[in-house]
Amino acid sequence: MRPSLRVDAVLVQAVIAGALSFSHLHDLAQAAGQHGWKAWAYPVSVDLLLVAAWRRLRSLRDTGASRNAAWSWFAVALAASLGANVATAGLLDLNDVPDWLRILVAGWPALAFLGGTLLVHTPAPEEEPATEPTDPEPVREQISEPEPAPALPPAPPAPHVPPALIAHARKLADAHRASTGQPMGPDILRARLGVPAPMADAIAAQLA
Repeated sequence: MRPSLRVDAVLVQAVIAGALSFSHLHDLAQAAGQHGWKAWAYPVSVDLLLVAAWRRLRSLRDTGASRNAAWSWFAVALAASLGANVATAGLLDLNDVPDWLRILVAGWPALAFLGGTLLVHTPAPEEEPATEPTDPEPVREQISEPEPAPALPPAPPAPHVPPALIAHARKLADAHRASTGQPMGPDILRARLGVPAPMADAIAAQLA
């Protein structure tokens, strides 16, 4: 079986419209003094600028960036195409083209080159990748260790007690026990001997 050919009406319409616009641009360029291959290059230049502006509009559609520049160049290319269609519809004498139109046609290549360069070489803004929120770094609890207790100063050495003083203190202690029936304490011993408290304690320790 032969494959059935399906004619797309939209595609056919686009081909017809493109061919007519191409022809009008060629005729206008030729009438403005551009002969030979130059006249054929003008419609290609206009259509390419139109397509470049349209592609730029589509690429910027989802980025949120400004599309004013792309719309401006699209309008310029569309105005050039529509202007050629209207000019060749019998409203303009192609055998006597006005000077201002010759200037516009002659200056079109530079304008189209500028527009195409800006549309192609202006980078589109890149979307920033979504970053997952990171958990804050956990705060490490500082465990306070108990401070070591300050070291106690060393005990002073026991005072040296002469043996004669010990013998005298023993006599006083025996007399005190005989008269009172109780041992002589360090305070009484210190008062009786007239010695400092550390020496009195040392003597009492030897009498015990």
